[in-house]
Amino acid sequence: MPHAVRFSIAPVRSLGLEHPDEIDLTEFGVLEDRRFFLADDTNRLVDRLVVPELVQIAAHTNPEGTHLRMTFPDGLVVEDVVRLTDPIETPIHDRTGVGHVVDGPWTAPLSAFAGRTIRLVRCDRPGGTRIGNAATIASDGSLAEFARHAAVEHVDIRRFRMLIELEGAAAHEEDTWIGRRIAIGEAILSITKPVGRCAITTQDPDTGQRDLDTLRTLISYRGLREGKHADFGVFAAVVQPGRVRLGDAVSVLA
Repeated sequence: MPHAVRFSIAPVRSLGLEHPDEIDLTEFGVLEDRRFFLADDTNRLVDRLVVPELVQIAAHTNPEGTHLRMTFPDGLVVEDVVRLTDPIETPIHDRTGVGHVVDGPWTAPLSAFAGRTIRLVRCDRPGGTRIGNAATIASDGSLAEFARHAAVEHVDIRRFRMLIELEGAAAHEEDTWIGRRIAIGEAILSITKPVGRCAITTQDPDTGQRDLDTLRTLISYRGLREGKHADFGVFAAVVQPGRVRLGDAVSVLA
């Protein structure tokens, strides 16, 4: 039976992942996940498509998004309360990030690291731009099938940055749940659609360096959905909020 083996959240979009032992799923997903994002002085989103090395910075916030800590790869730790200033709306891959610019000590080291002016933004709504698709899920069976087609012995699933990773599933078994509900832990999720992947998945999840042609591999054996989406994993809406812990099993409901 598939069961949860890892959770991955990114308090700041594109920065390093955290792996808690349990998560509280709300209708917005995990409140700390993608609560912040980065934009430059022209209001352009700055993510790993722009600065791949951002993944080397670790971040941690509380569920309210009122305190933030960043740890840079050179050991610098920048931590403070979050003070909001100007409202901002930033285009984020065909969606809109609505939030407020954050005033604090993170701007200077982020800008120095990225080699450009960086503004930190806190989303007004937890969950960022993931409206109606608060969770993502992928399984070990899918990863093994992907690795086989990529002709590599091992692929780190963190490159896909899925909220819930499952073990004990068949290849792309999660795709068969689309249109159905699953129970996991105290939560019930409605599986809504596949996750179309982008070029960030080609990057090493520790360094940000491009090291694997994930998109070409997915297209080679899965094709393109609607002529443009290379899919891996599924989106889910939270029907019944609740806590999910490592080891919790998936039950497919009617």
